[in-house]
Amino acid sequence: MERITVAYGDGIGPEIMDATLRILDAAETNLEYDVIEIGEKVYKAGHKSGISPESWEILRRNPVFLKAPITTPQGGGYKSLNVTIRKSLGLFSNVRPFRALPPYVPSFFPHMDVVIVRENEEDLYAGIEHQQTSEVVQTLKLISEPGSEKIIRYAFEYAKAYGRKKVTCMTKDNIMKHTDGLFHQVFDKISKEYPEIESDHWIIDIGSAVVAARPESLDVIVTLNLYGDVISDIAAEVAGSVGMAGSANIGMNHAMFEAIHGSAPDIAGQNMANPSGLLNGALMMLVQLGMSEKAELIQNAWLKTLEDGIHTRDIYRTQRSKERAGTKEFADAIIDRLGQRPVKLRAVSLNKEAKISVQVDEKPPKKKELVGVDVFIDWRGESRDPDVIGDALLNEASTDRLKLKLISNRGVLVYPEGLPETFKTDHWRCRFVSRNGDILNNSDVIDLLQSVKDAGFDFIKTEHLYHFDGERGYSLSQGE
Repeated sequence: MERITVAYGDGIGPEIMDATLRILDAAETNLEYDVIEIGEKVYKAGHKSGISPESWEILRRNPVFLKAPITTPQGGGYKSLNVTIRKSLGLFSNVRPFRALPPYVPSFFPHMDVVIVRENEEDLYAGIEHQQTSEVVQTLKLISEPGSEKIIRYAFEYAKAYGRKKVTCMTKDNIMKHTDGLFHQVFDKISKEYPEIESDHWIIDIGSAVVAARPESLDVIVTLNLYGDVISDIAAEVAGSVGMAGSANIGMNHAMFEAIHGSAPDIAGQNMANPSGLLNGALMMLVQLGMSEKAELIQNAWLKTLEDGIHTRDIYRTQRSKERAGTKEFADAIIDRLGQRPVKLRAVSLNKEAKISVQVDEKPPKKKELVGVDVFIDWRGESRDPDVIGDALLNEASTDRLKLKLISNRGVLVYPEGLPETFKTDHWRCRFVSRNGDILNNSDVIDLLQSVKDAGFDFIKTEHLYHFDGERGYSLSQGE
């Protein structure tokens, strides 16, 4: 008897959760439910993340969470509940399968069967942002080697468990050579451990176009957090319906399962919602719990229901549907077909050992050497002439250990010998490097900052420039 946490959510959440749980119970999964309240009411009760401390205790106690969609109130600094749960419980892997189901759900790509494995904790979704000057704000993109290894290993293990033939990595490492570059490097390294699985890499912009135009050429995609979020919605639309797709969020010790769609308050309480997205999330949950046979039983009954023309409002079409079913009636139809398999649609046969686990070993630290520092300065004097700030820093702020090498503005070299056409904001990155090629220390940086202050400049941020095992660990400016 497995005990899981359940949240009915907002909008259509209670209806589709009730339908999903009735199907699970009819299939004799023997699950027990601890129900918690999350979402709009909890936000408005003063919990900025949409969940109370008491509910956190239940979430941490039960390893599996089945969650209906919620409504996040507008404004007021409310935090994303999904992001909070994913990061707090270490749910590093977001898995979203997308399969076309023609002709019952229209798609231009009838053979599409793609799984997107998205990194779930890092990248720009770390949400670390600062306003640094009157004109410039920043967000930090954080990518770690162990975080990359976890998600990439998971993608290959998923492909292995489900008999998939290829894993495709998507990044933008032609521009972000250190962050996305690290992800790509780890992918290339790990792919060698799975010679039986084909691997390739796409730059994310053309990769997104391939998802939209040639999804049948793809199998498993592994990518970073933001890119995965974007291409998941593209894949859902291309497959035929966002409302049919489920999502798994997998960690080392906990997992959360949900639909990818929102709470749809405009149709709430009208027995119109399609429960398929949440149901498909629940089927991935059963696999995680070691109940692959139950997941296979229910999924084939669901496919048979679609094949028999019993469709909810969102996919009902007179030329191919036989019955327009409400949420409850659609669930009843699936229950009636438990034990049946589809004839026209491809039936599902799940690997009984499809639960996936990964292990990432800690690696020894690299040799780190400080060779310079980027000092960011808020300055708009002298018509924003880079020669003025550059000459002043070179002559008045450089120390016996550090000297000014260059200044960039929004990543573009402007001093020395920058182009006058380059647009400049009030945010200047001033790169100081070791004067004699010596290895530096933090005291050298402190002395430099004092000199910058004494020269009358407002420094707002620093970034140390390191070599790791002799390799440059920082980007060059455009034009450097």
